[in-house]
Parts: sequence; C-alpha cells; structure tokens
Amino acid sequence: MREAAQQILNKGVHLHRPAAKPTMRDINPPPPNAAPSTPEPEAAPARGQAPNPATHPAEYAQDMLNRMGIKLDLQANLDRAIDLGSLHSPTSAPMPEGAQFIRSSYSNHAGMRNYKLYIPSSYHGQAMPLLVMLHGCTQNPDDFAAGTQMNQVAEEMGFFVAYPEQPANANHSKCWNWFNAIDQQRGQGEPSIIAGIARQVIDEYPVNERQVYVAGLSAGGAMAVIVGTLYPELFAAVGVHSGLPFASAQDLPSALSAMKRGAKSAGKAGDGSQPIIVFHGDSDTTVNPRNGEQVIEQRLHHHRGARPSVQSGAVPNGYRYTQTTHTKPDGTPLGEHWVVHGAGHAWSGGSASGSYTDAKGPDASREMLRFFSTVA
Repeated sequence: MREAAQQILNKGVHLHRPAAKPTMRDINPPPPNAAPSTPEPEAAPARGQAPNPATHPAEYAQDMLNRMGIKLDLQANLDRAIDLGSLHSPTSAPMPEGAQFIRSSYSNHAGMRNYKLYIPSSYHGQAMPLLVMLHGCTQNPDDFAAGTQMNQVAEEMGFFVAYPEQPANANHSKCWNWFNAIDQQRGQGEPSIIAGIARQVIDEYPVNERQVYVAGLSAGGAMAVIVGTLYPELFAAVGVHSGLPFASAQDLPSALSAMKRGAKSAGKAGDGSQPIIVFHGDSDTTVNPRNGEQVIEQRLHHHRGARPSVQSGAVPNGYRYTQTTHTKPDGTPLGEHWVVHGAGHAWSGGSASGSYTDAKGPDASREMLRFFSTVA
C-alpha cells in the first residue's frame, strides 16, 4: 500500500503565473518500502475488483482515494507534475556582502542529513538567535529559502537560519515523515536528527541558547510541531505553516484522514508547551484548516487561563486575514493563529522565486521572527 501511496501523494507542481491563482497540491507521502522484486505482468483488474497494488499501483492508488472519498484525479495530477515539473526552479536573491549560506551535514544513530546554514553579514562573533526551517514536500533548502525569503528577514533581524534537507532516499517526495511512529519519539528518527543539527550549530557558533526556534511548511510544519514537542528544552518556540498537530497520524489512512478532515484526537501534545505561531489558508484543500486550529488547541491545553484577542486586517491588493492572539493573564504571549482568507496551500507572503508561495497574504516569515523575538 505504501508503494502505491507514494505515487498518489507526490506533490503537484505550483506553477507561478502572476495573472492566475496557483493550483497547489501537497499531499505528504510516506517513504516507500524496500523495492519489491519485479512482478510478472498481470491483467487489469475486473470491474468492481480492487487493483493489485504491486502490479497496478496507480490504479490501486486511485481506487484507495475514491474509497476514502478524496476527489482527486490522480493520473491528471501526475501528468501535470510531469509536464510542468521542469518549469520552475528557485531563484536565489543576491546575498549581502559578508553573508554566507554554507552547506554542512549531521549524523547520528538515526541517519545523516545535509543542511544549509545562513549566516547574516552582521555576524562578527556575537551571540545570535537560531531558527531551524523545515521545508515541505519536493522542496530543498535553496528552494525553501528563496520562497520564504527567510534569509532576507534574518539578515535584517540578526538570526542564524538552518535548513535541514530531507533526501529522496528517506522519503520519495522529500517529505518529513511526520506520520511514522518512530518519527514521533524523542531520541529516535528524524526528530533526533533535526535536534542534533540545531545542537551542532550551537556547538559551532555562539548561538543564544534561549533563542532557538523551529518552523516549517506542510510536512515540515507537522514535523516542527513534533520536534518542538519532543525537545522543549532546546526550542523556545514553534512556527507552523499549513501543518498538523502532534502525532495526528500513525499510518497512511490516518494521515490522509487528518489532512482531509483534521486529526481525530489532538487534545494533548506531550511536554511541548512553548509559544507557537500558526499560519493556515482557509481555502487550503491539501491540509484542512481545521488542523491549524487543532495545533493551537494542543498548545493551549497546557494553559487553561489563556486569553484570546482577535483582530482582522488585509494586505493591500491581497488577502484578508484574522489574527487571534493568546496570552497568559499577565500578558505573556502563548500563541498566535493567523487564518488567511482565500489562501491555499502556500507560504503566505512568500516570493515566486521559490515553490508553494503566495505573495498576496501577510508575510509569514516576518511575523514568525517578530513573534519569536517577543517570547525570548
């Protein structure tokens, strides 16, 4: 089933055209199992009979989607990805003189991951905050940095930014494996690697250890919730864009269900009680906006006396948004929930130089760094 599902869930391609609203799909797939031996050719299934996943993976995938009530023309989506996949490549903005965007790697018992680290031009040996950014499916550090423009904002505000890279050999579509049980445990799997990358940067640079944060988009947003939950002593706050609550899925069916309808149970989130900022488009058809609400609810479970305040706004010639701020009785910030009205599955306020962005929304990168600075 996973081999078939990886074909369903490959993210569709976001073609950037200023005059048209982008079509975005980003169904986060699980990693494939070990490659099976080549099967003998098999006839197409009889009408009404479920396709064999080993010999007819695309048909099986479409049948599974249909049975789950998910309306998606798999073949059309795959064809579109094949046709348009080469039309977009990230365009990096020129770096300020003295800034660096360097490549490194980290390994532990769970595996190895490359990452890129942005060092702002203002760095001259002094302590700075660190943000770990987790990309979405099919993305990589350069694409994610270009689309979110996080390096430019970090340059202004004096942040290190680390971008761990999920390789295709860990997940066919380069998604973080937020739905796997092993990747929802402290000291195990991908969370241990991501935390290890943060600690390696801390060891190598004078990071202010009270100002270390993690954020992500889509599958990366779901993994940011997991990492923040499992390592509250390391990460002071969490940013989530179009993501899902902690441990909202344990397998493929529950992952698809959570993405389509919201998690069935998301009341508790372990020890993770750091402040959190959440962005979600209310027209997101890939990850139901209910998930953004549940991420906030999980965190507020630890703070029964939270006080919400709501304000609305609009981006000139862009989307309207509703911002709900949650604070402790003494005014200490606990969380912010930004609902971008009319936005789909894309980084709000991002640049078309990267994939899965929508410039018409409020600037999620700037708002996240602003929020992190208030909770230090």
